[in-house]
Amino acid sequence: MTVEATETPPVKRRRKPAQQDNHAAALKKKADAEQELVRWTPEEVVALKLLPYRSARVLRRKCNRREVWCHLDGGRITFTAEDIRRENERTAVAPLAA
Repeated sequence: MTVEATETPPVKRRRKPAQQDNHAAALKKKADAEQELVRWTPEEVVALKLLPYRSARVLRRKCNRREVWCHLDGGRITFTAEDIRRENERTAVAPLAA
């Protein structure tokens, strides 16, 4: 037997709780950043109820008329997180004062 084979393997160290919290926060931040890169189709926006439209057809028509914030990439209608935010801000209705 060689010397390398008789040596014990290195001990795996556990993370401290503070390091685990930082790691979890970093993973959440990464997931949020990846969410910003997602693009949704009109069908997905309607299914996920991201905008107050019930029909993908109506949403596509409004996008083609430039009435809704969206991207027309090569004839394809897509929505980014920023587009959804802008459209929700634009269509927000203030509550009535009592």
